Amino acid sequence: MTDFLRHCTGGHERKIAAGENLLEEGHGTGHLYILLEGRLEVIKAGATVALVSEPGALFGEMSLLLEQPHTATVRAAADCRIYEILDARRFLAENPEATLSIARMLAQRLNVANTYLADLKRQYAGHGTHLSMVGEVLQSMINLPPQPVSPGTDLESDPRL
Repeated sequence: MTDFLRHCTGGHERKIAAGENLLEEGHGTGHLYILLEGRLEVIKAGATVALVSEPGALFGEMSLLLEQPHTATVRAAADCRIYEILDARRFLAENPEATLSIARMLAQRLNVANTYLADLKRQYAGHGTHLSMVGEVLQSMINLPPQPVSPGTDLESDPRL
């Protein structure tokens, strides 16, 4: 992630106080944010799913690329310095190396998710049907055409499956 710090051009630095939201689930900004210093927590459907403190960590890319509201809330767990790119769409169009860097990061995340789900499917094969949907999720991740996705909880069923 520190690799992305070299792309900090065309924007400005901002300070975020501990407890302040950088992004809010269900809202959109069209901005990209890069962590320079501090610690941010990622909150999905009210549950903290990650703590991020690595300089160069990127936020807002999924919302921007999917043209959807943010899929999680990102809150400062400590005072932070972030780099904000306001016109992120133009920034990505003018910086193909940065766009490729984001594509690699997203492909890596997808690979980790696929590997995890495939491992779950293998481990629990023949142990009832409570994880039978894992195969369906994997299949849908491979064959899914682009569709609008709304933030929600894992308690809501996915109508695509």
